[in-house]
Amino acid sequence: MHFSYPQKVLFRHCDPAGIVFFPRYAEMVNDTVEALFAERFDWPFERIHRDGAVPTAQINLGFTAPSRHGDHLDLGVTVDRIGGASLALTTRATCDGQTRFVAEQVLVYVDAQGIPQGWPDTFRRKVAELMETPT
Repeated sequence: MHFSYPQKVLFRHCDPAGIVFFPRYAEMVNDTVEALFAERFDWPFERIHRDGAVPTAQINLGFTAPSRHGDHLDLGVTVDRIGGASLALTTRATCDGQTRFVAEQVLVYVDAQGIPQGWPDTFRRKVAELMETPT
C-alpha cells in the first residue's frame, strides 16, 4: 500500500438498513484518490482542473463484506502502473482487519478538451519514487 486514507462511515453513506449504499463506495474511492494526489504528489485536483482533469476511465468494485454506520474504514491505495496517459490504482478498504471492498481503477490525464495527454515529468518521477517504496 502506498497511501492510506481514513473514512468513518457516516449516516449519509447508508441506506435505510444502515449499511453502506454501494455507490457511496465509489465516492469514497474518489475522495481517497483526490487526497493521494494532494498529499503524496503535491498536485491537488483544484490545480489539475484549471486546464485538465484526471477522469476515471475504468473502475471495478468488488464487495466482500458490508460496512455499517459508524465503522472506521482504512482505504489503502496501491499504484499498480503508470502508462503514457493512464494510471492504474487498487484501493482496498478494511475495517478491523476485514476487507470490505476492493476497487481497481484506471485514471487518464486529459487536457481541457478531454484529450489524453502524457503525464508531466514531475508527476511521473513522483509516481516512480512512490512505486519504489516497499508496500
